[in-house]
Amino acid sequence: MLTKQTLAALAETDLIINETLRDLLAHEGTDSIFERVGTLRSVALVVLVAWFTNRFIKEFQDVVVLPRRDGTDSRWDSATSSAVGRVLRASVIITTGLLILQAYGLPIEGVLAFGGIGGIAIGFAAKDLLANFFGTLMLLIDKPFVVGDWIRSPDREIEGTVEDVGWRTTRIRTFDRRPLYVPNSNFASLTVENPERMENRRIYETFRVRYEDMPNVKKIIDDVREMLRNHAAIDTTRTLMVNLDTYTEFSVNFFVYTFTKTTDWTEFHEIKEEILLKISDLVRKNGADFAFPTQTLYLENEIPPRIPELSTA
Repeated sequence: MLTKQTLAALAETDLIINETLRDLLAHEGTDSIFERVGTLRSVALVVLVAWFTNRFIKEFQDVVVLPRRDGTDSRWDSATSSAVGRVLRASVIITTGLLILQAYGLPIEGVLAFGGIGGIAIGFAAKDLLANFFGTLMLLIDKPFVVGDWIRSPDREIEGTVEDVGWRTTRIRTFDRRPLYVPNSNFASLTVENPERMENRRIYETFRVRYEDMPNVKKIIDDVREMLRNHAAIDTTRTLMVNLDTYTEFSVNFFVYTFTKTTDWTEFHEIKEEILLKISDLVRKNGADFAFPTQTLYLENEIPPRIPELSTA
């Protein structure tokens, strides 16, 4: 039978053991909490830096496309700025993910090695996607066109205004307001014409007058040439030609070859209309008229009319 002293000793021992276990558990829990707080603090710091970097890239992307203080256009167009911004933001997101994995003690070397092997497999599986990606890079480097340009391709039925240059396709709005999506890899083999970058627009027309107006042809040509040289909308630093061209079955032809100062499509046609009307007035002012297809039938024993001699003026 246990004595009172023995029972008291056992109770005291049990109390000591319980207190010791309680202290150990409390100490272990405190260390675990502090370790987790440190990890969460590191992750939060990484996320905040990534958030700040993304915001900075977005603001920088908006600033670089603004006009300069001297009023000239920025060297960066919206398509290039958007593409560079996307690459930088993607890099920030990937780096943030790797840092978070490292903060939780996961080895990122294996992730990077797996990414290299997976990248090769993805490259073979998505070669068209990669071709479009590198096609986009070439468009951004060479800049054959930018957003807002009117382009067309003589190789295919592509003509319209560029609305967006994406990573895979370029969206073009045709003149009948339909969206046309062209894979960027196609521009590596397409011939693209960019009328927006013309320096002038050309007027090249042929005019036909009657054979009976031959004495006045020289005077008509001189008047048309002088009118063009004095016209405010004609660029006289470019080639300006008004010359007799050829004789046809029913007309004497002369041509006009000149350039306007404007490249605007609407304004160009207004100028061309004005010049064509002035040429018509000059032809009639000199007593001549435009020719149209005719045939003259001479009967037997009929003397044909005499053709007027050329003027020596």
